[in-house]
Amino acid sequence: MRAFNAELSKLFSLPSIWLAFLIGAFAPAVFAALDSLAQKEEIIAGVSTRLSEVGYIGLGFGVQGVIILGVLAVSSEYLTESSESGGGQQITTSLTVVKSRFHFLLAKAGVVTVISILLCIVAMITIVPTTHYILGEYAPAFEWSRLIGAVCYWVFTALLAFGITLLTKNGIIPLTVLMINSSVVSFSVLLSKISKLAFYLPDRAGLEMFMFTSDKSNTPPTGSLFDRFHTPFTGGLVMFAWVVVIFIVAAIIFHRRDVAS
Repeated sequence: MRAFNAELSKLFSLPSIWLAFLIGAFAPAVFAALDSLAQKEEIIAGVSTRLSEVGYIGLGFGVQGVIILGVLAVSSEYLTESSESGGGQQITTSLTVVKSRFHFLLAKAGVVTVISILLCIVAMITIVPTTHYILGEYAPAFEWSRLIGAVCYWVFTALLAFGITLLTKNGIIPLTVLMINSSVVSFSVLLSKISKLAFYLPDRAGLEMFMFTSDKSNTPPTGSLFDRFHTPFTGGLVMFAWVVVIFIVAAIIFHRRDVAS
């Protein structure tokens, strides 16, 4: 528990973490509002094919906050301190204080997980009134099963960012790639036009935990951003498997690489 509290304290001491909180808490509502305004006429007219995704799409695009969180949790350990502070790295102190590297990583991952859950809950709290304010009685119903799927998506995404940064020891590459992939161009969507294997990439599978409403025909609504391939449960399992594999590989490499620190 002391390791968890220490990692929580270190994370809150980083100035950039407040940007992650700001984006994670409020960006989803902004995306949801813009989507609601864009779809409002069609929704009121009853011809919209994306009503079930309005609001939830904010949770899909607003995941950048936890990406920053996952990257910062690791990259901050490898920043070189000022010469006045000795010019060393935080990772040296961390591995000296916490003797077990497994407990060190577990504490960090635990902090990232808890904050991701709280951020996603705050995002939901901002999204629901936003969509109801814009759409009124036409606002979609927010189902608990899909909201839980969104929470899992945020947590898994944050842990993926955490694991990838642990592998690279640098936050620039994972931050750039993951931010672009989640907001500008989804590489998995592009690759899915070439091969169905792309449907098993973590972000593509994870989105299906909450972006679609189950129906009897199992047929995606016309005009959806994606075509359904997984059930929400299967999509969650696929993304969870990616998280486990990347975390195990990163933990092994971290132990061998930094054991002398």
